[in-house]
Amino acid sequence: MKILVLNGPNINMLGIREPQIYGSETYEALISNIESYCSKKNAQVECKQTNSEGELVDFIQKAFFDSVEGIVINPGAYTHTSIAILDALKAVGIPTVEVHISKVNEREAYRQVSYVSEYAEKQIIGRGTQGYIDAIDYLLEKPEN
Repeated sequence: MKILVLNGPNINMLGIREPQIYGSETYEALISNIESYCSKKNAQVECKQTNSEGELVDFIQKAFFDSVEGIVINPGAYTHTSIAILDALKAVGIPTVEVHISKVNEREAYRQVSYVSEYAEKQIIGRGTQGYIDAIDYLLEKPEN
């Protein structure tokens, strides 16, 4: 299976940004863990991070033409603001799992709104970086795979 893992703004600052909320694991360690896990599962994975909303939309659109079979996305703050990301996901029709490291559903009211959840098949919230592995497992274990 070909999986695209997308991370939005400030995810590259893991380990530095509010470790009491996001933990001490670095972004580099997260990506290494994802790549190692996917290798063991014989899944092809590509991980991308950007602070740009438009670039996330471009990555999603490109996934369609690259025959990606599943998307794991942590849109960061764009979760709560980006109809463009939602529309891109709807346009490509690729099974998607939304991941949030923190318990966004227990934080500020504005963080409890997710446009992406309107399309995502599943949300994984508050499991730390383990949520990415859970999302990959979900995609790999879907009956149609």
